[in-house]
Amino acid sequence: TISFSSLLCLSLCLLSSLKVWPSTSPSELMEQALRKWLTTHGPEEEGRQAEQYVLRVSDKLEFLCGDHPLIQYKYIKACLQAKECPHLTLVQVSTVQAMFEKEISAIGAVVNRKSSNPPLPLPPKRRGPSQVNTCVWEVSSPFKIVLIKGSKVNAEETAKVQVRAGLFHGTELLCKPAVSSESSGRSEHVWNRTLEFDITVSDLPRMARLCFAVYAVMDKVKKQKSTKNAHINKYQTIRKAGKVHYPVAWVNTMVFDYKGQLKTGDIILHSWSSFPDELEEMLNPIGTIQTNPYTENSTALHIHLPDYNPHPILFPPFDKILEKAAEIAGSSDCSSMGRGGKKFHIELKEIMERDPLSQLCENEKDLIWTLRYDCMENFPQSLPKLLLSVKWSKHEDMAQLQALLQIWPKLSPRDALELLDFNYPDQYVREYAVGCLRDMSDEELSQYLLQLVQVLRYEPYYDCALTRFLLNRAQCNRNIGHFLFWHLRSEMHMPAVSVQFSLILEAYSRGSIPHIEVLKKQVEALSKLKSVNELIKLGTIKNARSKTKEAMLTKEAMMTCLRQSGYTETLSDLHSPLNPSVLLSGINVEKCRYMDSKMKPLWIVYNNKLLGGDTLGIIFKNGDDLRQDMLTLQILRLMDLLWKEANLDLRIVPYGCLATGDRSGLIEVVSSADTIANIQLTSSNVAAAAAFNKDALLNWLKEKNSGDALEKAIEEFTLSCAGYCVATYVLGIGDRHSDNIMVRSTGQLFHIDFGHILGNFKSKFGIKRERVPFILTHDFIHVIQQGKTGNTEKFGSFRNYCEQAYLILRRNGNLFITLFALMLTAGLPELTSVKDIQYLKDSLALGKTDDEALKQFRQKFDEALRESWTTKVNWMAHNVVKDNRS
Repeated sequence: TISFSSLLCLSLCLLSSLKVWPSTSPSELMEQALRKWLTTHGPEEEGRQAEQYVLRVSDKLEFLCGDHPLIQYKYIKACLQAKECPHLTLVQVSTVQAMFEKEISAIGAVVNRKSSNPPLPLPPKRRGPSQVNTCVWEVSSPFKIVLIKGSKVNAEETAKVQVRAGLFHGTELLCKPAVSSESSGRSEHVWNRTLEFDITVSDLPRMARLCFAVYAVMDKVKKQKSTKNAHINKYQTIRKAGKVHYPVAWVNTMVFDYKGQLKTGDIILHSWSSFPDELEEMLNPIGTIQTNPYTENSTALHIHLPDYNPHPILFPPFDKILEKAAEIAGSSDCSSMGRGGKKFHIELKEIMERDPLSQLCENEKDLIWTLRYDCMENFPQSLPKLLLSVKWSKHEDMAQLQALLQIWPKLSPRDALELLDFNYPDQYVREYAVGCLRDMSDEELSQYLLQLVQVLRYEPYYDCALTRFLLNRAQCNRNIGHFLFWHLRSEMHMPAVSVQFSLILEAYSRGSIPHIEVLKKQVEALSKLKSVNELIKLGTIKNARSKTKEAMLTKEAMMTCLRQSGYTETLSDLHSPLNPSVLLSGINVEKCRYMDSKMKPLWIVYNNKLLGGDTLGIIFKNGDDLRQDMLTLQILRLMDLLWKEANLDLRIVPYGCLATGDRSGLIEVVSSADTIANIQLTSSNVAAAAAFNKDALLNWLKEKNSGDALEKAIEEFTLSCAGYCVATYVLGIGDRHSDNIMVRSTGQLFHIDFGHILGNFKSKFGIKRERVPFILTHDFIHVIQQGKTGNTEKFGSFRNYCEQAYLILRRNGNLFITLFALMLTAGLPELTSVKDIQYLKDSLALGKTDDEALKQFRQKFDEALRESWTTKVNWMAHNVVKDNRS
């Protein structure tokens, strides 16, 4: 007998085939299904009402609520784009109500719980006589510091040690750095010298930071290797003939504290010894302002910040800044702000249309500042370039900028993202940027959440506009809260952000009690998986002599472990960290295994309570940094979104990937998919010949699809192949062997494993192994042409898809550059400096016309075709090695 929910699915399928249902609402659909039900089941079913039910997406905890037309729901839109039938299930409203009541009771339990150790009360505020403060603008003395000494300096005994100090606003050096005298000694060096800077205290910007570099000066580099000098070759900088300076340590601190008061007195700064690829005057302004918490072995700088006034010196409040701007405007000639001539306007337009990586010369900065009102009226999205043209070392210019910012048009959220980069540290600029982000939908915010968490590193004070914004949106949307939690928690082991990220996590936890209970279960489950992984690693080391014996013993141990009640309970009935809408009900132990790679990742198979018998796979990795994969997949997801916005669906498969801790995380298993290597090897008895069998892939698709389904699968392959050709070329994704490219039985091709990006291609013996711009082999073309050699029409369509996709990405080139720039301090292995992002500028041909860029892309396309034999040779070698291992 057909059930009411089955009848609803049938009704939806019927409506979708008739193409008349997009204006139907969920409640109207249920009413239609109910009326049909009653006509077939009679009066005994009349008590059933549509209002008692709600529609749920069949395999997820997502519901279609409200009376909006079905076409407005994300799930329905996605089904339409994929030309798939929606699968919805009826759930009783009482079931959903029970879920909410359970959460409410969880809040009540925590609120009513009496702590055995109540927090200590805050000390009472001392009420002394009202303090007189001095405005920083009233202090005309040059800024200076006293460098007292450095202890635990890890340098060669024969080297002399110097300290360089610089004042920065973002990456802008405010004045010439000050350098100490050379000091000899062992681990302790004493200077007791005043370092004076060529800037007055009155001109110090609010977010000025004082950056220090401790470095050794040697007459020459010793030939023998030393553990102390392990980093000398990488970072050495020749300053003068016969002498080499190499950095030993760096540390940064703010000039003003979080209250806006100029710092004074003795300070000990514990420094850092790891360096980025790019150093500015041997200084690291982009580095953290937190001091090294591991004080035992870190170089310590002892400095003294003098008093310039008997009273505390404060940066003026915002209203005083605006008063200063009004005073300047009143006393200056208004024409000086005025409009440029036609010639200047053309020059300004050319400057404003450049990509974010383009450097501005001093003349261009002066022109932008002079024509700042023209910029506001004609190029409002050029605000970042105006901010880079402000002389932050002049408080008068800073005040005028703040006044102009009050009337500046609001930027689109995508344009405003750039203002959260390190180059724009001013708190009011960042508040303006966050104000623009408030227009983001929850979906768009989720798209950029990875970068927004990373740029919290650039915030010098814990309480800031961006932190408040993220917490507010996370409290309003649990999906955002879920990923905010994991992005923060996965990096809490990093000393530079551990306190900051812990505080934000605590704030979220205190405001989201029911959700934290859900997240706590996920944390416990991952801890259990880590234990299983470590057990397997231990077993494989002990049994390394016999591979067969090793596999049997460790597999047995893994399954025994997973069957234990403690593991079963913890790993059952939890929301997937990869997608909180997916409920993982219980592990299918018989199908679980571990993978044969160095870190022994776990392949865990779950039954999904909402799928009715289907299974879901997740891969748990412990020992691999997944953050670069996570970034690449995020960018692929964005590309997919941009293509769909332009009505081009290239059937991308941006599978789930989430870093959850220090070198650990999860990867989603894409169902019904296999690697190109396996498809080729199963079609040939000889591994060396498998890579050259052009029929293998098409035959595999024919096995999986018949009739009309085969034609659809080939179209899916064609579209997805075009998308990944363009995406891998633009992102410079390397290491593209046949085990890193997969195909679903439905035809979708997709790439996995993104350990090499931005043109960092693999090489052996100094020779590049990958000689093509992207992977486009003749067996791919064989599928695209449906096995017909002369099918030029299909191949022409494929080429056209590639060109359309490339031009769409070019139009959004600045956004891609911004997103990678915001990740610069994340510590990803292949994204360490602006030079790495330059690859994107070249691959997208930014600065060229569309015609010039298209010509360049067509040349790369032809090259990929012409050199595809080299890919086949690499794949053959990979298959042979793989065959020998098995």
